[in-house]
Amino acid sequence: YQRRVREAVVSTQSTGSSQFAFTTFVSRINMFGKYTKVIYGTAAVAGLGGILLMANGSGNASKPFPKILSTHSLVAKHVTKDKWEKLSNIKTKTSGFTLEKAIACAVQFDDQHCGIYAGDGDSYKDFAAVFDPLIQEYHGISPNAKHTSDMDVSKIRGTINPLAPVHSVRIRVGRSFNGFGLSPGITREQRLELEKLMKNALESMEGNLKGNYYPLLGMDEKIRQQLVDDHFLFVSGDRNLKAAGMERDWPEGRGIFHNKDKTFLVWVNEEDQTRIISMQKGGDVREVFSRLARGIEAVRVSVNAASGKDFMLHEKYGYIHSCPTNLGTGMRASVHVDLPGWTRGESGGQTGITYDISNKHRLGYSEVQLVQCMIDGVNTLYKEDLALQNKHRI
Repeated sequence: YQRRVREAVVSTQSTGSSQFAFTTFVSRINMFGKYTKVIYGTAAVAGLGGILLMANGSGNASKPFPKILSTHSLVAKHVTKDKWEKLSNIKTKTSGFTLEKAIACAVQFDDQHCGIYAGDGDSYKDFAAVFDPLIQEYHGISPNAKHTSDMDVSKIRGTINPLAPVHSVRIRVGRSFNGFGLSPGITREQRLELEKLMKNALESMEGNLKGNYYPLLGMDEKIRQQLVDDHFLFVSGDRNLKAAGMERDWPEGRGIFHNKDKTFLVWVNEEDQTRIISMQKGGDVREVFSRLARGIEAVRVSVNAASGKDFMLHEKYGYIHSCPTNLGTGMRASVHVDLPGWTRGESGGQTGITYDISNKHRLGYSEVQLVQCMIDGVNTLYKEDLALQNKHRI
């Protein structure tokens, strides 16, 4: 293709007639199929400086189709050559993100299941031809599905059986604010502005949510070690996050907040703009969920009052996250519980007796439904575990 274009350019340069030059150039380009729209300027006679090829309306020919190493990934299935030609030159408005950046993990690694990240809220619109069918397949939703959020703790029925040997309960969600890129695409300036808003919001927390914000940049070694000992600190080095562009300018603009009791945490600018976490020892799911709901709303209200920005919430995909697998609630509600009967009889190689039980779904279910599912699941497993203990005389 490039050789033929050069030949066409040479032929137009060899004539003194601008009209003939233009006609010859267009006719030769028309032979190449889709590269048909030409803008002709006055500089064309003196070296064709005013001619611009328009490929698919984007201003440039599409980039070469990438070799996707994760051949069995959802990216390999849904990023077709036809879609690539239409989308590969698009840059999103919020952060200048591209489809090439979005699928970096699937291109670089051969073990991805999903293999794609969004660089901002615009990504889900600009690259909808890829994201929509991929999301529908992963989450099992229909094209016309709508997501409903519900953080009303009063709707939760019952709780985990108090006799179940539960170690702890942890519930986390991700939340992202309008006007900023998501972690794979966020600019340095956006990241710093978001951190400032979050720092002010978190330091205004009251009651049992009150605590301290610790920026990763310049962190005191004593504080860093304590956060490591508490298993709170997120660190650099994850290859997927690196490939996806999430560790640019590390560790600037990142930080961790926790309250005095260490039962409410917020990660700022890790995989998502924010990861909001509520946890505690024992099995009181209601208390953990209630604290989470209050913390989320306190963050939203504070940031909104300071900047006018609110959470990114999509009618179909719920709360927007960088990874499409987290769309919807972005929630993982988990319980650590001992199940010795399952370990002995049914686990197939499990060496310890403590299991991490959590919800599988994120999108298509409300937060209340997912927490309820976890509670009911743990109670069912505990009941079955007692039967297995009796069967195996444990």
